[in-house]
Amino acid sequence: MADLHPMELGEILDGAITIFRRHIGVFVKVGIAALWLPVALTIYIQLAGGTEQHFALFILIQVIAYFAGLFLTAAAIRVISDSYMGRPPELREALSLGVAKIWPLFVVGLGKTIIMILLASAIGIVAAVAAPAMARGGSAAGVLIVLLAVIAGCWFIAFVLCGYAVTTPVVVLENLNGAFDAFGRSWDLTRGFKLKIFGIAVVAFLIIYLPIMVIGGLGGYFRLTSPGIGQAIEVFSAALPILVYPLFSCILTLLYYDLRVRREAFDLQILGQQLGIT
Repeated sequence: MADLHPMELGEILDGAITIFRRHIGVFVKVGIAALWLPVALTIYIQLAGGTEQHFALFILIQVIAYFAGLFLTAAAIRVISDSYMGRPPELREALSLGVAKIWPLFVVGLGKTIIMILLASAIGIVAAVAAPAMARGGSAAGVLIVLLAVIAGCWFIAFVLCGYAVTTPVVVLENLNGAFDAFGRSWDLTRGFKLKIFGIAVVAFLIIYLPIMVIGGLGGYFRLTSPGIGQAIEVFSAALPILVYPLFSCILTLLYYDLRVRREAFDLQILGQQLGIT
């Protein structure tokens, strides 16, 4: 049985990889259960002409994949928690927890998406209106001001995302009066740790999402010279999230444990009580 204790960035990553490797069979099954539909549709697009010919379907897939990822994280939290409690993880219990939390996860996920769209739209509108005006004025200082404003806006979006980073674990593990309480709870837990969260997010992107993007890019390149090889690479890239997305869920869950240990007297007994396994 592992112990819950404050962890540095390296410890969170190492612990996540260790748990993922130890229970990779269960995690892959969870990944299949959660992501089979968006993965199947993505493969269909790759074999039926590419994104350009099925752009509307591509957008729909991204939406489905986003909410499927929330379900995956909820199920993975059960696997990780069972591992910490010294219990053998069971696929049925993991999926049951994901199903039980699907509605509040959907509500919070939708709310987070709307917040990000509004923030990004505001920055885009400011840039679209101010940049041409500054350019016409021929003022280098004005252009620099607009550029700095856009950078500050992007920083603010990242800051907000870090503040809402653990809304999914909050929804899954805590008793809330309403789903939207997860936003305030996540913001409270992440107070003073947003830079650490940003660092973890960057590393997670490099080890999880970047390889998928690179492999997908290689598929597009080879498709021009060797269509058969290119399609095979693109299909592999489309299926890769089933294997690697659970690793991101492990990182997110251990980050949440770390924040609660630092903020509160969070231990295995409380974790077990919240999951109803003690």
